[in-house]
Amino acid sequence: MANEKKIDCVILGLLSHEELTGYEIKKRMDTTLKYFWSASYGSIYPALNDLVDRGLATKREDTESKRNKLIYTITENGRIYLKKWLTLPIEKDELRYETLLKLFFGNEKGEEQAMIHIEAFEKRIKSELPALLSAKTILNNSPNEDDTHKYYLLTVEFGIKTYQTYLEWCQEAKKILTRG
Repeated sequence: MANEKKIDCVILGLLSHEELTGYEIKKRMDTTLKYFWSASYGSIYPALNDLVDRGLATKREDTESKRNKLIYTITENGRIYLKKWLTLPIEKDELRYETLLKLFFGNEKGEEQAMIHIEAFEKRIKSELPALLSAKTILNNSPNEDDTHKYYLLTVEFGIKTYQTYLEWCQEAKKILTRG
């Protein structure tokens, strides 16, 4: 398992909960997982084909659809692979923020540009935080409905606390810039 690709495990994790098309997998990544993981169609579809080739997932054509959708399902070997991956130590947790990168080199452009980046970051965080708060409410109102909800709740709680801290940082950063 040393060479496993994280995208494989993300896809298997999504498929462990329900059958999905490639489009639906991308949609989950752009909504539910966007706070901590992302992927492009260019990485999702080759990974899906590889998972099918390795016997970790199957694909079938949706005969009820006029669009020839391919529906992917995790296999028993896929579940074994996913469960094995879940036991491995974390290799690396990383945050990569272009906002911080531009602020780090901000002296080249100055305070005005730095403030623009901070305010844009703050606006994005403020626009995304309500979705996390809503998810928390939904998960708290149905804790016993599905055992996976408590695990989803853990990630939602992390996101809320992180976003609240980001907003605090934005206020502090703007104060530092305006103090000169």
